[in-house]
Amino acid sequence: MDEDVVDVVVVGGGVAGAVCAVQLARAGRSVVLIERGAEPGSKNLSGGVFYCRVMEQVFPDFVEQAPVERRITRNCVTFLNPTSSVSIDYWDARLAEPVNAVSVLRAKLDAWLAQQCEEAGVMVMPGVRVDELLLDGAQVVGVRAGEDELRAKVVVAADGVNSFVARSAGVRAPEPTKHLAVGVKSVIRLPREVIEERFHVHGDEGAAFALVGDCTQGVAGGGFLYTNAESVSIGVVLRLDDLAAKGLSSSQVHDHLLDHPAIAPYLAGGELLEYGCHLTIEDGPAMVTHDLTRPGLVVIGDAAGFTLNTGLTIRGMDLAAGSAIAAATAVDAALAADDLSQHAMDGYRRALDASWLGSDMKTYAKAPAFLESPEMYGEVGLLMADVLHGVFNLDLTPRRHLRATAVAALKKSPLTLIRLARLGWAGLRAL
Repeated sequence: MDEDVVDVVVVGGGVAGAVCAVQLARAGRSVVLIERGAEPGSKNLSGGVFYCRVMEQVFPDFVEQAPVERRITRNCVTFLNPTSSVSIDYWDARLAEPVNAVSVLRAKLDAWLAQQCEEAGVMVMPGVRVDELLLDGAQVVGVRAGEDELRAKVVVAADGVNSFVARSAGVRAPEPTKHLAVGVKSVIRLPREVIEERFHVHGDEGAAFALVGDCTQGVAGGGFLYTNAESVSIGVVLRLDDLAAKGLSSSQVHDHLLDHPAIAPYLAGGELLEYGCHLTIEDGPAMVTHDLTRPGLVVIGDAAGFTLNTGLTIRGMDLAAGSAIAAATAVDAALAADDLSQHAMDGYRRALDASWLGSDMKTYAKAPAFLESPEMYGEVGLLMADVLHGVFNLDLTPRRHLRATAVAALKKSPLTLIRLARLGWAGLRAL
């Protein structure tokens, strides 16, 4: 190794890459962070609800210092039908202190994270696309970008769901479309006071909606709606194979959600600020394998498949940060021991398995399969609405007990009692 070799090159300036780079720089390592966008966050159309307590381990004043939008204290899970909706609406002051989750816009957050990297001593190189890994036999020894080479003792792949680095190293093969989804999102400006009135929140509190059913027109996936400081983000996530099978376009489904009679009033009078789509992960547990390393290489964040959709919560950024912390710990130990072998890099996998992140991926491993049930996108929501219609529709006919009302609704539904019981059991096991 000569003096031109840095300790670590991190490819990708999102949450995972920035957190890993900061941790390693603070440990005294020379770190270069390479970002393909003109600046970190410039090409990131994402955003969402960030379950942010993990960030307090890296930035103790994260919520106060980072450009977060709102503190999420209201969570709604909503089954949408063509002319009705059924929701579980949960508000809890305990989610505000300590802060459990915040809404973020990644263009702002990623730029702030890059600033933290620079303050920690990381060399941030935006506008650079990595073309290939540099290899010495099986050992990864750096990256090539165009005609330039940057040699490093360790490379950290944090370049997103379609990770070129992970694929070129043989860590991941091209994923089947069943494991991937397309996300389509709009950001719509609304005055702060309008948001607080419509979503029943106050001050810097915010709301997050997880939507299922008619929002995707029967395509496997779901919808989302959450509040920012002076805008709302709304969109759909659609599993690629099912979207193709249904013969629909992602933009068509997205626009259908915005026009839904239960959703449109939240958006009325708003101004469209952003619109875009990007590839995302639909089945994280199926994508995360024990094969996340090579000699001199670790793969983290979305590049490794760390995303969880339970139907109640959609998690990615907290898992990205958790994987980055585990990777930084393992890489720092490998550098200290001057051992960059496969066994040394596998310390990352061992750290993951021993952490809350590894436990959560195992706990919710069956959630994606449960959410594949086609009844979740139609019959279940309609049955719930029919039961409640029987309760609230006081049409001067004699009333029946709730059990009889539910039985009558079930008889009209394509769902059988056995199938409903199986769905319930599967949901309990998965969630």
